[in-house]
Amino acid sequence: MLDEIFSENGQGIIYMWSIPIHAIVILGEMIYSHFNKEKLYETKDVLSNVYLAVLNYGLDLLMKGVSMAVMFFFYHHRLFTWEFNVWYFVAVFVLQDFAYYVLHYVDHHSRAFWAVHITHHSSDHFNITTGFRSPVLQPLYRYLYFSPLAFLGFNPWHIMVAYSVLQVYGTWVHTQTVKNLGFLEWFMVTPSHHRVHHACNIRYLDRNMGMALIIWDRIFGTFEKEVPEVPIKYGIYPKMEDKGPVNLVFYEWKKIARDLKQPDLKFTDKLKYLFYSPGWRHDGTGKTVRDYQREELERRMKKQAS
Repeated sequence: MLDEIFSENGQGIIYMWSIPIHAIVILGEMIYSHFNKEKLYETKDVLSNVYLAVLNYGLDLLMKGVSMAVMFFFYHHRLFTWEFNVWYFVAVFVLQDFAYYVLHYVDHHSRAFWAVHITHHSSDHFNITTGFRSPVLQPLYRYLYFSPLAFLGFNPWHIMVAYSVLQVYGTWVHTQTVKNLGFLEWFMVTPSHHRVHHACNIRYLDRNMGMALIIWDRIFGTFEKEVPEVPIKYGIYPKMEDKGPVNLVFYEWKKIARDLKQPDLKFTDKLKYLFYSPGWRHDGTGKTVRDYQREELERRMKKQAS
């Protein structure tokens, strides 16, 4: 069975087995939401999540030949050859999780990539189906972050199986029904950690980037704990008024296009509008997340001092 999972058919097997589990968990959360009158689900929002997942999966299938060819190119020129033992597979999962952390960090800190990723954050709701609200265009470049693992000697099929398993886990942490997981909060990404990640409160922005392990956020300074005194507000700011099927995918790209059309804009500034942090402006009037967080921290410190 393990040989079949860690093969070129492994991703399909994992997703096939995960479908009934997802269905049961989602149904359970819907029942919980109904009887507790928490309004965690909204029909149009769920349909948008499914729509974005289907688009992402379709592009993923179209890109599979290219992505695997690139990864196998690096694998054939690998630096090391490993024995397929338990430590090899532990390393695949840990390094895959780190590769995703890097990918996710870039998605939040470079505007062109944020334009892809923002679809995942655009919902005002937060439930298990939010995990299916996929960044549609991410398959165009995602494999580039996984290729270094192939260059280190890890089989690309194993890399993608690890990604699929971690992705399934990453879907389950999109929930408000699980409050705290005790000691697991120290090293695993938990629902509490991921609620912070999906918040649009200034304090919580660009935090908790890990898929399964929170250790990367603790190491690299992107960790933030959910605190009762800062109730989470979900979605993006400003709110996306038009949540039609086209705007969901191209919302931020439209804003980038408007910025690039500004008169007398230097070529270097055009590149900065594409790749600098969201909020950057060539005239100095813009504010990035770090600017907002610095101001918010100063306000908190002044309040504590007074």
